[in-house]
Amino acid sequence: MKILMISDVYFPRVNGVSTSIESFRRALTRLGHSVTLICPAYPVGHEDDPGIRRIHSRGVLTDPEDRMMHYRRILALAPELAAQGFDLIHVHTPFVAHYAGRALGARLGLPVFETCHTLFEEYLHHYLTWLPASLLRFAARRVAVRQCQTVAALISPSTPMREALVRYGVSRPISVVATGLPVEAFAAGGEGQVSAADTRRGFDIDAEAPLLLFVGRAAHEKNIAFLIEMLPRVLACHPHATLVVAGEGPARQALARQARAAGVEASVRFVGYLARDGELQALYRAADVFVFASRTETQGLVLLEAMALATPVVSTAVMGTRDVLCDGEGCLVAEDDESAFAATVNRLLEDPALSSELAQRAVVYAGRWHEDAQATALLECYQSQLAPKEEVALPSIGSP
Repeated sequence: MKILMISDVYFPRVNGVSTSIESFRRALTRLGHSVTLICPAYPVGHEDDPGIRRIHSRGVLTDPEDRMMHYRRILALAPELAAQGFDLIHVHTPFVAHYAGRALGARLGLPVFETCHTLFEEYLHHYLTWLPASLLRFAARRVAVRQCQTVAALISPSTPMREALVRYGVSRPISVVATGLPVEAFAAGGEGQVSAADTRRGFDIDAEAPLLLFVGRAAHEKNIAFLIEMLPRVLACHPHATLVVAGEGPARQALARQARAAGVEASVRFVGYLARDGELQALYRAADVFVFASRTETQGLVLLEAMALATPVVSTAVMGTRDVLCDGEGCLVAEDDESAFAATVNRLLEDPALSSELAQRAVVYAGRWHEDAQATALLECYQSQLAPKEEVALPSIGSP
């Protein structure tokens, strides 16, 4: 099968959409299929394989990390793409990529699939703060329905995301296909290269200090503020505990100010993005507990990354994380309350036997989410829509 993917974001822009696309491209190729990706060119350097087509792009005023591709330059590729004989188009983002994907689908006579990666109704008010949140939620739902109804089929990364689309009024076929994890490659990255003690020393963290880790964009919708607010309750029982935030994003400065105001500045480290070639894996391994409290996540792949590296997880189970987390299988599900969340973290830090048991279960559980299995599920979604519909023979006039 030949698949044409289109996205408004991809590496070097680090986020869940980029990671998801990379995972499916890698797994689909390994399973014998061809994937070409159309995505923006960025002003910073990046290495690409022949399957990536970069489109000239410009900056986005509300988010300097993102880029906007030139629509007409994508459509200009139509004759070249037609000659390559693609079977379908898979759109990953609802901006220029959505409209260009639909236009290419019409020109090339191809079905268009689209993944709904983001719950925009719980996202936009963090960035368009001068507009009423209720108005933004209404607009996000209306746009989502209008776009979803124009494609052949939809892919949702989790059951709650599918439920949200159905609640909006979307009637197109929706398949739940989560992003998979490169279990062997991820767990092997950096193996034996850096010890936990050396990793901690590199970030000026005491070897014996309880280490809490968050990995992801430093963005408002990730609810990192919740983790900072609950931290004093952990410090009351574990005075040397440290919260490490590994990621960059528009909320970083606000979060640093919050940590100062809460009196926990010395106990919070913002370390930025870390390479996935060993540096990030080493930090996962060095952590005592991975903490997560996002209320808008459509899946939460970092939870599986932590578990694949035997790091126990304490997390709320809201939206997509409900599909990922199973209490006791490498994680403790905490209430969406700062006191209760901190109590769960303290319980784990104070019970080495529980921590060890969860670590062992975590590795086994993460292995169930292998990216090859998820890519196979995606192929089944494609094939269910590509298969010719059976024609029902109508009785001729006069037949019984």
